[in-house]
Amino acid sequence: MSAQKAGFNIHVPFVEHLGVRILEKGDGVVRLRLDPRHELTNSWGSVHGGVLMTLLDVALASAGRALDDKCNGALTVEMKVNFIAAAQGPVLGEGRAQRAGRSLIFSEGELRSEDGTLLAKATGTFKLLYPKLET
Repeated sequence: MSAQKAGFNIHVPFVEHLGVRILEKGDGVVRLRLDPRHELTNSWGSVHGGVLMTLLDVALASAGRALDDKCNGALTVEMKVNFIAAAQGPVLGEGRAQRAGRSLIFSEGELRSEDGTLLAKATGTFKLLYPKLET
C-alpha cells in the first residue's frame, strides 16, 4: 500500500520503502508504526539509527502537517535526536506539533517498543509547504 493511501496524503518513496504506516493522525498529533525487516537492521541486529531518525523525522513533520489540511509538505530545518535503547522489534512513534508560526512549526516526539520501552526522543523545526497559487 502506498504511503499516500496509508494516510500521508503525499507520495514519499523512501517512507514507503521503509514500510512506515500511520496509525492515527489529527489535530497536530501523529502516531506511526514500523515493522522492521532484516535489511533495516545494523550489525548488532537492532533497527539502524538512520531508520529510527527517519521515523522521527516523519512523525514530527507529519504532526505539523496534521494541523492544516492544505499543507502538502514539510521541510526539516533542524532536528535533534537522543537514542535511549536499541530497537529490536516493531517501533511505535508519536509526533506532536508544539508551536506553529506563520511558516515554521516546532514538534517533539518519541519512539517506543511495543511494550512501552522508550527508544528515542526528538525535537525539530519544520517549514510547512503549501500548493503554489496560480496567478
